[in-house]
Amino acid sequence: MSRYARQRRRRRNRAGPTRVLIVGGLICVGALIIGSIAAVGYVLHVARSAPALSSLHPLLGGSSQVFAADGTRLGYIQSDQLRSPVSWSEIPTDLKNATVAIEDQRFYKNNGVDLTAIFRAALKDLVNGAALQGGSTITMQLVRNLYLGGNQHTIRQKIIEAKLALDYEKHHSKHAILTSYLNSVPYGTVGGQTAIGVQAAARIFFDKPASQLDLPQSALLAGLPQAPSQYNPLRDANAARQRRNEVLAKMAQLHYISESQAAAAEGAPLELRRGYYYSQRRENYFFQYVRQELINRYGPSTVALGGLKVYTTIDLNMQGLARKAIAEVLNQPEDPASAIVTLNPANGEIEAMAESARYDQSQFNLAAQGHRQPGSTFKAIVLADALSRGVDPNSTYYLSHTLAPGWLPHYPSYEVKTFEGTSLNQTMNLVTATLHSDNTVYAQLAADLGETTITEMAHKMGVVSPLHSYAAEALGGLTEGVTPLEMANVFATIADGGWRNTPIAIKKVAFPDGHVDNNWGQPHRVKVLSEAVTAEETNILRQNVQSGTATKSAINCPTAAKTGTTSELVDAWLDGFTPNYSTVVWMGYPNTRVSMTSVHGQPQQGGYLPADIWHAYMSSVTEGKPCAAFRAPSESISYKPFYGNYATTGRGESGQSGEAHEFQGSEPPAPGNPLRGGGRAHRKREGAGPPAPGGEPQTEAPESTPPAAAPTPPAANETPPPTGGAGGH
Repeated sequence: MSRYARQRRRRRNRAGPTRVLIVGGLICVGALIIGSIAAVGYVLHVARSAPALSSLHPLLGGSSQVFAADGTRLGYIQSDQLRSPVSWSEIPTDLKNATVAIEDQRFYKNNGVDLTAIFRAALKDLVNGAALQGGSTITMQLVRNLYLGGNQHTIRQKIIEAKLALDYEKHHSKHAILTSYLNSVPYGTVGGQTAIGVQAAARIFFDKPASQLDLPQSALLAGLPQAPSQYNPLRDANAARQRRNEVLAKMAQLHYISESQAAAAEGAPLELRRGYYYSQRRENYFFQYVRQELINRYGPSTVALGGLKVYTTIDLNMQGLARKAIAEVLNQPEDPASAIVTLNPANGEIEAMAESARYDQSQFNLAAQGHRQPGSTFKAIVLADALSRGVDPNSTYYLSHTLAPGWLPHYPSYEVKTFEGTSLNQTMNLVTATLHSDNTVYAQLAADLGETTITEMAHKMGVVSPLHSYAAEALGGLTEGVTPLEMANVFATIADGGWRNTPIAIKKVAFPDGHVDNNWGQPHRVKVLSEAVTAEETNILRQNVQSGTATKSAINCPTAAKTGTTSELVDAWLDGFTPNYSTVVWMGYPNTRVSMTSVHGQPQQGGYLPADIWHAYMSSVTEGKPCAAFRAPSESISYKPFYGNYATTGRGESGQSGEAHEFQGSEPPAPGNPLRGGGRAHRKREGAGPPAPGGEPQTEAPESTPPAAAPTPPAANETPPPTGGAGGH
């Protein structure tokens, strides 16, 4: 080989590694350029695919609050998230500074994205082989909390957050951004409820508002959002203390506090105090009634997290008076339960909904959910039906006597008795029958009127529970029963001159955006009875308070009332009203059919302890207020002679029949016998009979329904009445 060839070979050998390095370098540079272009392209693609900020709806709201009529807060509606937004001025400066120091130290300098922090976090995560974490600014976290939800640690998520953060910063100040962040970031979960925002966190961990947090407490809260479970001070106090001190050191490093302040705060105790601010509630039964009303209209999510402010009708003073009256009368451990409902007859507002039970022992709302047999209080509906059809209560007579099985052809087992099964065998008009609460008279009246018309009248006056037009329903023997709230509405209809209102529990609802839903408080009124009818019924029920079965309920102001007692003394009622209040008192054992044969040493009927409760309660409610008078009607009833199967009208003392008119009952009388099934009628003295001890007339009785045993099977086209449940008084 020539010298030239050898030199050329040596030069070629020496150039080989250099060429490799050059080529390799060029490839790497090319790959880097291509990768960068691809990365930039990916970032731009994802950024372009990110939704427009204006198209997103922020996840705002908070815990919904309920207030009484006087503005007193009853409590917060239960939710798995707790949030009460506060203003910039309500957040301590130490808490703001601590948050910026530990979460985004360049917050006031960046434009919503901190590229240095992102690349540092990415490099750290690549080295550790973990998903992308850290590097998010306060603004990026805010848009995640407000608009995106979740906490996905992916590159795509970070790019979208960054894009939205840049847009968000263009339209919001740093103060507004930090305030929103501090109101929307999760601080940890306690008892299944997550504290969202500094106010909820301060209430949960320190039992105080955020405005009262000191430096150590502010630093502790500022350190929680990075890992709320890991640093939860109620779970791991040591981890929380270390994290707090890390925040304090960072604050000192950035000159938010001095070294001496940091040292003092690092040595301070955690000062934890588990708070129950969001779980404290007043008037739980009414509160839950309101909550369900809200859910029915808005849905559970809006109710729980919509930040609603709900203003209700409940009168806290009347609530206290109701519970006091119950406790004073039913003062023995073995006593039955009781519930009270008061409505404003003029608009249907629920002013009281109270009961004897404690909410922590039973969550069942007897006043609004307790379907019980109404007993003789249902006679008020029958009387209203009769009056509205022109039946004269003073001149329409029935024979009071035991109605043996078979007296009503379609109900062969239906038997009705008077007091203790005795047979009076005397005629009385409807006024006297009402004051005596005579079952046999009202059973005959109902048969003459027709069961379906009584059902229609019940619904007109405020009953919403199912009725089936059984004969026994006229005496309160219902299949499902009615609630005290329903019966309060029935008597409110009488008190308000025949206007039926839909019961109102909520006056208005305010939303976080300033919108107010005032439709709640608008009365829904329907005219169902004339003033003439309700005035006449009020007059009869006033006599019932003066000398009938409801005498023990009397107060110093004009009142009208009807008692009710079911068969076997299972339920007892006093339903009454003044011109301004319709109040129902129910008493019984809520979980089982226990007869009240000996309560305070005597059998219980509506005119006894329920009347005592009504008297004690309404006396307190009206104390110090001028008595309102029942208004005089502007019209009078046009009475029509009434000839039914069991009654007649227009007869004088001589017993001679007056002129016959068109029959108004269920079927016409037999020719020549207008009193078919009822005997000859003659006028009796109006008013009550001699009262029994305690003010109850001797002729009143627990009303009878079909016997507890199964009734005789009906024919194919017949429907049997319900067994049990009708009552007396």
